[in-house]
Amino acid sequence: MPNPERSSILLVEDDAAMAATMVRALRSSGYEVELATDGERALALASSRTFALVLLDLRLPFVDGYAVLEKLRKRDHVPIIVVTAGTELADRLKAFELGAVDFLAKPFWIEELLARVQLRLKRPKRSEVARRVSLGTRVIDLDARTVTGVELTRVEFDVLLFLLDRRGQALTRDFIASGALSVGGEVDARTVDSHIGRIRKKLGAEGLFISTVWGVGYRCELEP
Repeated sequence: MPNPERSSILLVEDDAAMAATMVRALRSSGYEVELATDGERALALASSRTFALVLLDLRLPFVDGYAVLEKLRKRDHVPIIVVTAGTELADRLKAFELGAVDFLAKPFWIEELLARVQLRLKRPKRSEVARRVSLGTRVIDLDARTVTGVELTRVEFDVLLFLLDRRGQALTRDFIASGALSVGGEVDARTVDSHIGRIRKKLGAEGLFISTVWGVGYRCELEP
């Protein structure tokens, strides 16, 4: 029987047919699912219990998906996968800006949805022993997900951590996106570039540790 702490999912979807299909597939795969058909209900459920993952549509009645995403990210670290009909680059960028960890455009294969859910829920928890990394004068606490003197969004921290884990390596934008953003498929370079640009700006002088590798992508240097 699945462990509820790791398999409870909040599905936020107002299309009855789509919701029924997703709920049936998720439950058949062993996940516990709570369904909210509007943004107001989603926020109420999220405040009443803990979920391991949120699947969030953006086009919702009462409270739209962007507002739900922003409110959830401010008070919780639960991973949120946006599942929506909006396929414009602006939709993706805004979702990632607000803290989504993944973006799946409708229509989609249910097998792909289940694969993305499984990927998120099987990731092991970090060690309880606090781990810290120094980046110039700043200290990065990997468990508390904090950087001294800097406030990073969840996605920005994920991107920074991905670069730190591979210091000295030249990483393509696609590799960064698939590993830190988990968007899959083709990724517009501006998606990764925008995150890197904001991270550099927030880090100030320490932003020099992240260098551009022309024609490839980015590299976190051992020395600025």
